Amino acid sequence: MLAAPVATLFKDPSCGCCSKWGEHMASKQLPLTIAPRSDMSAIKDQLQVPAKLRSCHTATIGKYVFEGHVPADLVQKVLKEKPDIRGLAVAGMPQGSPGMETGAKQPYQVMAFDAKGKQWVYANR
Repeated sequence: MLAAPVATLFKDPSCGCCSKWGEHMASKQLPLTIAPRSDMSAIKDQLQVPAKLRSCHTATIGKYVFEGHVPADLVQKVLKEKPDIRGLAVAGMPQGSPGMETGAKQPYQVMAFDAKGKQWVYANR
């Protein structure tokens, strides 16, 4: 049996929506180890998250990076299909995205990005 990939959520200790996103992931059988950090920009730089796609928290699962409020079903799809990407990102903090359930809902894009900085729409939600 293969071991599960290492899964870490980097977040500011005081951010509530990041914790809610972590709970969303855990509810979909994607538990993450929480790594509280105050130097989030440095983590994002190290993980090659494009500046335009940055949000409040960053997760790594195996070789992939998931920036912001990416829905768990898309994380699962990436982990299953293993595309040649660096990761997925939801820029900003769109209302209605996982962890941002405020009653309001706005459409948003889930962007894929590669290690060279190329970005494209992976899904619309």
